[in-house]
Amino acid sequence: MDQRELALFEFSQNDHQTHPSEDTAVNKEHVGESDENVERGNWSSKTDYLLSVIGSAVGLGNVWRFPYLAYRNGGGAFLIPYTVMLALVGMPMFFLESSFGQFASLGPIAVWKAVPMLQGLGVTMLLCCAIIDISYTCIIGYSLYYLFASFQSPLPWADCFSWWGADETCSRIPKDPLCNLTLDDGYFEIVNTTWLHVNNETCPNGSEIYIPHQGPSEQYWDKVVLRRTGSIDETGEIVWYLALCLLLTWLLIGTALSKGIKSSGKVVYFTATFPYVVLIILLIRGVTLEGADKGIGYYIGRQSDFSKLADAEVWKDAAIQIFFSSSVGSGTLITLSSYNKFHNNCYRDTIIVCVVNCATSVFAGFVIFSILGHMAHVQDKPVSEVAQSGFGLAFIAYPEVVAQLPWAPLWSILFFFMLVTLGLDTQFASLEKVITTLLDQFPKVLRSKRIYLTTGVCLLFYFLGLVCVTQTGIYWINLVDHFCVGWGLIIAALLELISVSWIYGINRFIKDIEMMIGERNWLFWLWWRVCWFFISPCVLTAVLFWTLTTFTPPTYGPIEYPVWATALGWCMVIFCIMWIPIVAIVRVFRSEGSTLCQKISAVCTSAPDWGPYLEQHRGERYRNRPDSTESPNCVQLLATSKV
Repeated sequence: MDQRELALFEFSQNDHQTHPSEDTAVNKEHVGESDENVERGNWSSKTDYLLSVIGSAVGLGNVWRFPYLAYRNGGGAFLIPYTVMLALVGMPMFFLESSFGQFASLGPIAVWKAVPMLQGLGVTMLLCCAIIDISYTCIIGYSLYYLFASFQSPLPWADCFSWWGADETCSRIPKDPLCNLTLDDGYFEIVNTTWLHVNNETCPNGSEIYIPHQGPSEQYWDKVVLRRTGSIDETGEIVWYLALCLLLTWLLIGTALSKGIKSSGKVVYFTATFPYVVLIILLIRGVTLEGADKGIGYYIGRQSDFSKLADAEVWKDAAIQIFFSSSVGSGTLITLSSYNKFHNNCYRDTIIVCVVNCATSVFAGFVIFSILGHMAHVQDKPVSEVAQSGFGLAFIAYPEVVAQLPWAPLWSILFFFMLVTLGLDTQFASLEKVITTLLDQFPKVLRSKRIYLTTGVCLLFYFLGLVCVTQTGIYWINLVDHFCVGWGLIIAALLELISVSWIYGINRFIKDIEMMIGERNWLFWLWWRVCWFFISPCVLTAVLFWTLTTFTPPTYGPIEYPVWATALGWCMVIFCIMWIPIVAIVRVFRSEGSTLCQKISAVCTSAPDWGPYLEQHRGERYRNRPDSTESPNCVQLLATSKV
């Protein structure tokens, strides 16, 4: 056997292990007749893929975070930095990740055969999202609880009902403060506002006594739903009905993913489209409410403050919102696109999904602020005092509004069902990433046992999530949101851009994309080349350093976290990102080479089996690029041996 035949034999063995063929265990339930990839499967249709990606990108943040950010950062003026950041960060990152996953048909860890030294990036993405998934499903559980509670009239949070334990601090209308009035004889008396008016008196500054007050929706959220303790130090017990809602959430997710993308791709036909139906219905109802124009005006109309554009904080908020609402940096897009057929037009997908995602955020703002405008009108307050974000909007402000509307249970059911479907869509894609990663790492063992793997992962995440349905659960969810949703994913995305553009090679990456979508002229690639190589990394670096320098310890309302909780938050971040240097050091240590530079060069070179998953596409790659300096595959060696 000569050297070329020996090389062919050794490489074919290696390629056979990485890209298993007929003798690899395959679950035929997960593969369709029209699939070109009979081992991993493909999306049943382009619509399945688009709806899954849109469902992943359009999540709770579009409804409960974007409208508030727009209001806080200049109203309609915020759309300028938002659109700019979409062009500079969102779309370039989306195009890069969807192309990367589609080209190799591999998950977020295995895909880093392109740059083996940075395979730890995939581990970081996986760990960050696993921690986020555990807490995110609890929010879906909260939404399920409110959904079930909405099937009664009146709604339980409509007033301070004694049957659920409302106390004397509960009141729909804030109580007037009392006055500690000092009399002429030196004695003092506690009087109310009415007495002051009748006797033509005023309360001296500093003598007011403010009575503690909670609205019924706020007290219901704290005392009934969460049964919240005073701090994260007081763990309390598991809230059994939240634990059941969490279990139902994981049952829904596990069922949808039981057959992989073949089943989840059908479920999203409902879960990805239903939120739009609800948003349209709620908008029609919202704009007919008295005071709605006041809310919409504050959101995007007459209150636009273009002076805010000079504030760096506004641009940071826009970049972070685009970053997370597009699902970039987490490996989710790599996973979903890895099930595309090789010649799918991922560029067109990028435009469609990014436009739909951003349009949804803007549209949801009109819905939310039309209703908050009505709330401000009823309470005779400025919109600024009722505008909230996150948990406050979804579980306090909005329930309070719908409780005052005719047919209140109907609007409540629609709203919380929408939150459930938005959350489930995101979780389908996120959990698929975990399962796909495991299947790609251990194909022979796990690929025929997908349903057992899915069940095991769902059960594991459920038990880990029980801490989030204790009486301190909301504190843990808020802690994860404060730390893990930010720095770990931003660092991973930044290194992803650097590794693909600077190490793997931007020209080489563009050639890979052109294999899939066809050749484009230099002018087409000019924008993407500049963004991938320079603009997007610079923006992410600026955002990363800005968030670090402006770091504030986590709080939940007025409650501050103890030092140990803040330290634990940093430990979670470190645990997620430490695999990047660890994997890099291990790979350098094990690589061939007599000097450190040679070792680093070796692990920065793509693995011999890197490339399209299927042999016909791997052969196409080398026919189109005969001058490639990459490691040859079986097709190239066969062609050489015939010369």
